Amino acid sequence: MKKKEIFEKLDTMNLDKEKVLIVGDASLVCQGILKETDTIDYIESTDPYIEIHGYHFMKLEKFLNICQDKSILKKIQLQMDLEDTYQNERELRQKGYTLIGGVDEVGRGPLVGPVVAACVVLPEHFSLEGLTDSKKLSEAKREYFYEEIKKQAISYGIGIVSEKRIDEINIYEATKEAMIEAINQCNPKPEYVLTDAMKLDMDIPVKPIIKGDLRSITISAASVLAKVTRDHMLYELDEKYPMYDFKHNVGYPTKKHLDAIEKYGIIPEHRRSYGPVKDYLEKM
Repeated sequence: MKKKEIFEKLDTMNLDKEKVLIVGDASLVCQGILKETDTIDYIESTDPYIEIHGYHFMKLEKFLNICQDKSILKKIQLQMDLEDTYQNERELRQKGYTLIGGVDEVGRGPLVGPVVAACVVLPEHFSLEGLTDSKKLSEAKREYFYEEIKKQAISYGIGIVSEKRIDEINIYEATKEAMIEAINQCNPKPEYVLTDAMKLDMDIPVKPIIKGDLRSITISAASVLAKVTRDHMLYELDEKYPMYDFKHNVGYPTKKHLDAIEKYGIIPEHRRSYGPVKDYLEKM
């Protein structure tokens, strides 16, 4: 959008010019930073913002530097990340990294089965429209993306840590083990790893990202591989134990699942350290 078009759009919005500060791409265009050239020239100013046609414009970087409300900053940063899920990968490529792994896990909360992690290394120009956190996708979409990600990935790995191991070391430590296993399964192995808020002690750089499965395309891809892999395992378990309804609850403590535990007891794949299962065992 050119400067003239921006001002035409602003004029139709009846904004209170004393209360509205415009940041981001519109500000850059109107300050002449981008290639668009209309009738407005860039105005040098020592003020934190500049005024053009009564509107106040500020570069986003300046706004972020002077804003004291951390909650606003976090919301702005999150929104920017959600709109550009390639940002973290692009910044790492600019620093010279070419093999960037995204890691995510599925299965911390269920009462049954393993925790599963995936690591995916994607090519620079990877594209898969609609890819996001696996929990926000339909099963049909996940299954389609699962195959496409495996086709397009430079490498990927799956880490699986059993329910017995979870009972031994707790789910947090088991999740880390699954993630490290997934990373080590990749060939070629990543030079840098992005995780969904999980710190890992490894011999390669690791960057935990809060809401990483939404903010990083590579972590989103990993979340899909992990989710579909674990779901398939629970579907197989459902065929063996249909009374627990694993096909629909994939091991989570739904009412039907809990009622089945009371009626039929537990199976070897139940996590004995988890509350409902532990409570059942203590009553026996």
